[in-house]
Amino acid sequence: MAKRDYYEVLGVAKNAADEDIKKAYRKLAMKYHPDRNQGEGAKKAEESFKEVKEAYEMLSDAQKRAAYDQYGHAGVDPNMSGRGGGAGPEGFGGFAEAFGDIFGDIFGGAGGRRGGGGQQVYRGNDLSYAMEISLEEAAHGKETQIRIPTWDTCDTCKGSGAKPGTSPKTCTTCNGNGTVHMRQGFFSIQQTCPHCKGTGKIIPEPCITCNGAGKIKRQKTLEVKIPAGINEGMRIRSAGNGEPGTNGGPAGDLYIEIRIKQHDIFERDGDDLHCTVPVSMTTAALGGAIEVPTIGSKAEIELPEGTQHGKTFRLRGKGIKGIRSSYPGDLYCHITVETPVKMTDHQRKLMKELDESFKGAGDRHSPNAKSWTDRVKDLFK
Repeated sequence: MAKRDYYEVLGVAKNAADEDIKKAYRKLAMKYHPDRNQGEGAKKAEESFKEVKEAYEMLSDAQKRAAYDQYGHAGVDPNMSGRGGGAGPEGFGGFAEAFGDIFGDIFGGAGGRRGGGGQQVYRGNDLSYAMEISLEEAAHGKETQIRIPTWDTCDTCKGSGAKPGTSPKTCTTCNGNGTVHMRQGFFSIQQTCPHCKGTGKIIPEPCITCNGAGKIKRQKTLEVKIPAGINEGMRIRSAGNGEPGTNGGPAGDLYIEIRIKQHDIFERDGDDLHCTVPVSMTTAALGGAIEVPTIGSKAEIELPEGTQHGKTFRLRGKGIKGIRSSYPGDLYCHITVETPVKMTDHQRKLMKELDESFKGAGDRHSPNAKSWTDRVKDLFK
C-alpha cells in the first residue's frame, strides 16, 4: 500500500514553518495516542499514531525534509542509498523533543527540568494552610501572623548531606545525570534515577543530624495580610513559602485558604448579610423604632403599625464590601414576631379581654385569617 504524503498526514502546507509542523504533530499525537484510544478503534488509532510519528520524524529534520521535497518517499527510504537516509537514531532527537512535550501533556509532567551538571531540577510542592477568621475580620480585613514548617540548611554538613570529613559520590547508575532512560517499543522514556532520586549523588556516610537530607525542618513565622471583603474558600498566595525545590529548583508556594466562623447573628450571602430580628407581639402591633445590629455598628428600623411575622426590611449599604465590589452589599432584617410565654393570671385575663375586643370588631383586625377561612370553606364545597 502506497504511503500517504507526509504533509497530507500532518495536514500542513509544503511551505509550512517548522513551528507549524510541530504544532500539527502535537495535536495529532495527542489525538491518536494509544493511551487515549482503548477498545474498539484502538488498532486504527495506533496505526495513525505511527504514521503521524513517521511524518514528523522526516519533516522536523531539515536534511530529511529537503531530501523528501526533492525525491519524495524514495529520498528518505533507509533501503535506498545516496539520499536523505531514514529516520535512524541520528534523527530521533527532533521527534524526542516534540514527543517530550506531548508526553507531559498526556501524563502530567513532573515539573522537572535539567539543571547545571545534567541533574534533574524540580520545583518544590505547594503547601496549603487553613485559616479560620471571624465575619468581622473578613469584612474589615486584618493583619496576623502564622507559623509554618520550613527547611533550613543543615549546620553540621553545610547542606551536603554527608558526614563531616566525607563527601557525596557520583551515582554510578546514572553517571551523575540524575536520570536514566528506558526503551519501550519505539518509545525512549526518561525517568528519575531510582538510586540517587534525581540528585546524581550517593552519600555513603550520611550526616547524623539531617540523615543525609542536607536540610533540617524548622518553624518560621509569616506576616499575613487578610484583605477586607474576603469570603469563605478564597485563597491567599504566599510565593516561595512552600516546600523547597530539589537540586536548586525553586520553592513552591503557600496557599492560605480562608474559613469563616459561624456568626451568632449574621449569615453572609455574597456581599449581603441576613439576620433575624425578634420583636414582641405588642411592638409588632403598635409599631415604632427598633434598634438592629450591623457589622461593627447599629442602625434603626421604623416598624409600621401591624407589622406581620416574616416581614423583611432592607438596609442599603449595610452589608460587606467584597474584594471585587465597588459598593457594599445590603443588610436584610427578617422580622420574627414572638408569642408571649409563661404569662401570669393577670396577663392571661388581659389577653382574653383583648381577644374578645378583636372578635367584636369582626374581620377588621385579622384580614389574612378571614381570607384563609374563606379559602378553606371553598376547598370543602
